[in-house]
Amino acid sequence: MHRAAHPAADPALAGAQRHGADTDDSDRTALIARAHARSAGFGLDAGHAPGYEALAACALGELVDASRDLYRHALPVMETLHAQIANTDSMVLLTDSSGVILHSLGDGAFVARARRVALAPGVSWSEPSKGTNAIGTALAEARPTIVHAGEHFLQANHQLTCSCAPIAGPTGEILGALDVSGDHRGFHRHTMALVRMSAQMIENHLFANHFPEAVLVRFHARPEFVGTLFEGMAAFTPDGAFLAANRSGLFQLGLAPQALALSGFAALFGQPVRMAMQARAAATLHVLTLPSRVQVFARIEYRAAPVSVRQPLAEEPLPPALAALDTGDAAVAAVLRRVRKVSGRDIPILVQGRTGAGKEWLARAIHAASPRATGPFVAVNCAAIPETLIEAELFGYEEGAFTGARRRGSPGKLAQAHGGTLFLDEIGDMPLAQQVRLMRVLQERAVTPLGAAQAVPVDVRVVCATHRDLRAMIAEGSFREDLYYRINALAVTLPALCERSDLPVLVERILQRQREESGPESPLRVSAQAMALLRSHPWPGNIRQLANVLRTAAILAEGEVEIGCEHLPEGFEQECGGPVDLSPCATTAPASGAGRMRDWEAGIIRQALARHGGNVSHAARELGVSRNTIYRRLKEGLDDDPAAEG
Repeated sequence: MHRAAHPAADPALAGAQRHGADTDDSDRTALIARAHARSAGFGLDAGHAPGYEALAACALGELVDASRDLYRHALPVMETLHAQIANTDSMVLLTDSSGVILHSLGDGAFVARARRVALAPGVSWSEPSKGTNAIGTALAEARPTIVHAGEHFLQANHQLTCSCAPIAGPTGEILGALDVSGDHRGFHRHTMALVRMSAQMIENHLFANHFPEAVLVRFHARPEFVGTLFEGMAAFTPDGAFLAANRSGLFQLGLAPQALALSGFAALFGQPVRMAMQARAAATLHVLTLPSRVQVFARIEYRAAPVSVRQPLAEEPLPPALAALDTGDAAVAAVLRRVRKVSGRDIPILVQGRTGAGKEWLARAIHAASPRATGPFVAVNCAAIPETLIEAELFGYEEGAFTGARRRGSPGKLAQAHGGTLFLDEIGDMPLAQQVRLMRVLQERAVTPLGAAQAVPVDVRVVCATHRDLRAMIAEGSFREDLYYRINALAVTLPALCERSDLPVLVERILQRQREESGPESPLRVSAQAMALLRSHPWPGNIRQLANVLRTAAILAEGEVEIGCEHLPEGFEQECGGPVDLSPCATTAPASGAGRMRDWEAGIIRQALARHGGNVSHAARELGVSRNTIYRRLKEGLDDDPAAEG
């Protein structure tokens, strides 16, 4: 078994012990000894190189998704912590509860060395995998831990010094860990304090957002500490039952979680719960009394809805900009509901879907439904800009920055979007070098144009779109993993047009928009036969193709009341698989190919009825025909399914 370095042999290590996890030297020595004993029990050999296998990008993505709340609240704290330890040959790591690294931020020079010992996303640093180390040991002991140099069980890790604190969830379960690892020669005694404070900040953010319909009490014995990192927090139901408390809250209340679960607001704070319920102004400080008769200052946030917590709340209507895209398809409606929930926040959104599925329409609606609606909306198609020009287009340039540059330079799309929304379409086509620059801009909220000496602050919300599989691109090394998680706080997928059930309404919306552009002489509607053809088309070009077809058809049908089959592009019927005739007056099919045509019509009817659970009215509305037409086809034996007649 590997022997740990003696504490007295390293002055920096002694400092680590004094400023570590609230333990004295003997307690900490015992902790390291227990960890080494466990490591030996796992069958690890201190002299052998550890396994450095990382999870595949798709498996890592699933882990990040499973820890979405932790990841979302930890990321900004990690960036702040990294700024505090910059240029110290170290890096900040976030892991899940099993010790797998989810995300890392580090100094450029140290990152390359760190990867040689597998300090990288997707690698497990649990004790069974790496032996005694700060991440695995902190999770195993459920306490903040420093492991310095020779204290690591594996000799391959003796070059490291690591400070780690577990992150507890709102109900006390360990969700993951926050770690700073660096070169053992650069150990600083204050690192552990920064890590612990950062972990506590993440825990407080998680706690405050976990109980959206609770009464949240923020309290401390000193009024200036209410609203700071050190405040206690406790959550109660609207009738005063205790739900949970954060670490500081548990310490100040002085009771075990089991005892608190049996207590109510009045028992804990010596005040009638009615008084707490009436205190809805978060800016008001109240003096409460703990069971120990110690007075505390508290800010009480009444966050519950004024209805029974068991009564479902009516869903808020969509903002007009999003409502305009709600044309009756269930999948699209689900996307709009998800987007509405974050419309008032600057959360990055990734819109996925096939080319032409309406991703820019959605991005514009997101912008119009946000507090940034009065600011600019700047769209950039990353696939349409030559690779040699995309850097200048995005980040701007100074006069004379390169051959052919404009005399007065250009601010770039990022600066143009200041105060508004930047839409990066086809983000998967952005070159790797520009991905690095974009990631830096998103982190620092500033952009340095080509040839410029100073950075320009930018305040933008980013909405990205792609038809590519970005996780597969990460696996093959063509898309940066850190950028993926930065732009993917909320991901939504728009269905392809051929998968949507709202085509007639969508057609009417497109025609209405074209009438507004072209004038009232444009046709008012599409004939039933033409609508049946539109519905049966595979639409490889999606909504963009549909809009182009309707625009041309409307021009050809000028002066007429409706668009007919004759106004659709030549060969359109063949692209649909054959003629479709569902007009109310058509009782027989042409003699040529009559059987094939009836089979095609029957297939269209079956598909529509299946989509609507056999509801004839809904199927008729989708196909643009009357109920009688469908009943007539059913009578003719084109559909033998009894459920379809309901």
